[in-house]
Amino acid sequence: MLPDLCTFTERQTEDGPSGPAAGPAPHTPSKQEHMNTPVATPVVTPQVTRTTPFVQNGIAYGCDYNPEQWGPEVWAEDVLLMQQAGVDLVAINIFGWSNLEPAPGVYDFTLLDTIVDLLHAHGIRVNLGTGTSSPPPWLTTLHPEILPETEDGTTRYSGGRQAWCPSSPVFREHALRLVEKVAERYGAHPAVALWHVSNELGCHNALCYDDDTAAAFRRWLEQKYGSIAALNTAWGTSFWSQRYSAWAEVHTPRLTLSSRNPGQVLDFHRFSSDELLGYYRAEEAVIRRHSEVPVTTNFMVTAHIKNLDYWSWASAVDVVANDHYLDHRLADPTTELAFAADLTRGLADGDGWLLMEQATSAVNWQPLNVAKTPGEMTRNSLSHVARGADGICYFQWRASQQGSEKFHSALVPHAGTDTVLWREVVELGATLDKLDEVIGTRVVADAAILFSWEAWWAGDNESRPSQSVKYLEQVHAAYTALHRLGVTVDIVSPDADLSAYNLVVVPALYLVTDQQAENLAGFVAAGGHALVTFYSGIVDEDDRVRLGGYPGAFRDLLGITVEEFSPLAPGHPVLLDGGLAGLSDTATGTLWSERLRLTGAEALASYAAGPLAGVPAVTRNAHGAGAAWYLATAPDADGYRDLLRTIAGQARVTAVGPEGDGLVEVIRRAAADRSYRFIINHGDTDVEVSAAGVELVTGADVSRTLRVPAGAVRVLREDTAS
Repeated sequence: MLPDLCTFTERQTEDGPSGPAAGPAPHTPSKQEHMNTPVATPVVTPQVTRTTPFVQNGIAYGCDYNPEQWGPEVWAEDVLLMQQAGVDLVAINIFGWSNLEPAPGVYDFTLLDTIVDLLHAHGIRVNLGTGTSSPPPWLTTLHPEILPETEDGTTRYSGGRQAWCPSSPVFREHALRLVEKVAERYGAHPAVALWHVSNELGCHNALCYDDDTAAAFRRWLEQKYGSIAALNTAWGTSFWSQRYSAWAEVHTPRLTLSSRNPGQVLDFHRFSSDELLGYYRAEEAVIRRHSEVPVTTNFMVTAHIKNLDYWSWASAVDVVANDHYLDHRLADPTTELAFAADLTRGLADGDGWLLMEQATSAVNWQPLNVAKTPGEMTRNSLSHVARGADGICYFQWRASQQGSEKFHSALVPHAGTDTVLWREVVELGATLDKLDEVIGTRVVADAAILFSWEAWWAGDNESRPSQSVKYLEQVHAAYTALHRLGVTVDIVSPDADLSAYNLVVVPALYLVTDQQAENLAGFVAAGGHALVTFYSGIVDEDDRVRLGGYPGAFRDLLGITVEEFSPLAPGHPVLLDGGLAGLSDTATGTLWSERLRLTGAEALASYAAGPLAGVPAVTRNAHGAGAAWYLATAPDADGYRDLLRTIAGQARVTAVGPEGDGLVEVIRRAAADRSYRFIINHGDTDVEVSAAGVELVTGADVSRTLRVPAGAVRVLREDTAS
């Protein structure tokens, strides 16, 4: 039975709760205790291993819920609809600060108490936000110094979200005080299954350039380098008379009249990632004083967010969680979704992870907010499950009537439940229940792509040989070629153990450390195959060019030397002669070419025309028991696919899916005692695959052939004896 939702109207102040409380009565610190709350200082902290498991009996199905936008009569309807849809994990209090603390030191938990208890009474687990993602207006009014400052030196104000600077001690003091209140009140509540620190950290305010940040940046630099002389060496400050004589002279890299010091900008990215990680750890430490429930935050592994080095974040969270929205600004948003899911799995070290947010249909922030077609929401969701997600959640439960995201889709649309979308929401919940048994399995892949946020930051910096070459586009191009071949790919760090793979692709890894280069060379020497593409191995970790010829760190491994770059103008491709590499007569290279000579490698393709006619464009070098390939241009999509078909064949890579245009995806998840094959048909025609086992979505027994209808997904529990 629903509780009387209209009775919880009293306010709680500093003296304690005055209405029904969730869990044990909290200790209420005095104002002096609040003032003594320690404020985190920005330091580089070591990684930790995830030790608190997020316990699941099956695949989670959830959403963000914002009950403060609705009245009690809607809450009563909501929980019943959640049960109907099969929703079992609900994120609340993500943007709750102004409701929980409507005035300084005045706390009101009546609404949150009600919602936590209401969800719990209906068997729905809570993913509890700390409420700190956006400060209330009273805080930015009293303390405008917390507002973020952009690289042009201007301030960004409240009225949107994330209007705070990560280095602000004032913001941290107030935010951690709120976290203490929330954690002590709900830390032992049986409804809470997961803690959600802030929200999408770094999405809007990762790079702040104000004076508080400059002071924190200097502390970070002093800890990293130890002396101002070491800093000068790392940043190459002899250039343009930039040499520093004291730490106080160092500032954030605000905009200058010319291009900025690349080393300073690179270190500022590193610092900013560490600074927000330090903030996450500060909130986590407060929660840990009151709760043993797993703690996480939602990453933003997407096509346009590059502010945080998630390799350094991944081990700090108890469960890796990601937000992903289909991006129609891209030529192939579905393949980018697959890439983001594979990268998130890499961050989870192959373990299960949680899709914290996605959209049921249109989003509100793209230039054209395209609605999903019937069945697309299910295909998107099960693509994430196929690639390791053990939970599927959405923003948000009920579409808002007001605010900046009122045209963002939701599980309950503006049109209500008599809609195609709602019926698909309910159907997806039932489908996920049928797939619960895949929990505990891992995605099977024998190919990998190396990915580095540091290489992204450095390679896309202001001063580079071609502004048309963009790191993520080159990574996506390599991934798309393998995707079209039906090859499942792990996305891993350059520091990762590569021994489980037959093929490793290294696209445009501009910045690489000596240890990372040795890691790849050791993989090849042990019998692996590697494809390294142009603009890789050029600089060390200080953005210092490796002398002696490009590609610097990989020159000996590849058996080549590049004497100089010769970027190609956009729209001016060059024809390639590459039969030995598996290229067709019409294959072309774009964006890039190089004056390359062989120092041990063999040439498999060359430029067929232009000033570099006859110069190698694709090479292969035997190294130990393996082979290292080099690609000196950006081939057209078919040429890239053909080249990787050749390399994958020699590397004995197993393609689980069919070769084609990527509209039919096949991914396998397996454990020692069972195996599952996901077949996702994005196309408009039915497909058939050879199969034996039980199809979980329909429950059908399959003996020889499985038909997958157009726009549908089928999941086969494979007959391992066949």
